[in-house]
Amino acid sequence: MSISEEVIKPKTDDLALRIIKLYKVLVNERKEFVLSKQLLRSGTSIGANVTEGQYVISRAEFRSKNSIALKEAVESEYWINLLFKSEYINQKEYDSLMADLKPIIKILISIVKNTGEQQKPDDK
Repeated sequence: MSISEEVIKPKTDDLALRIIKLYKVLVNERKEFVLSKQLLRSGTSIGANVTEGQYVISRAEFRSKNSIALKEAVESEYWINLLFKSEYINQKEYDSLMADLKPIIKILISIVKNTGEQQKPDDK
């Protein structure tokens, strides 16, 4: 397991817990139901896919699970942006969530790039 892989799991778990707590606030106090549900799904899916990636049997499957996690992270970024622009979350909440999410995206990009399909030798 690489350093990136060791670092990503606790970060995705922490983010998922923050998103669950934010979801509760958005639904119960701020009466926002649609965007928050989308963020709940994508934000918790990041860690689920990273976790699944730890128990795969092939390099390709590992890359696939982390690619899905990356897509979910980027989708989460979209929902956080919409929640901020629609004033359901404030600047402090937005900055804090992004400070947690951006490093996850960077690590996932690194993992996906570094586990690319091995090049086939040129047929001559």
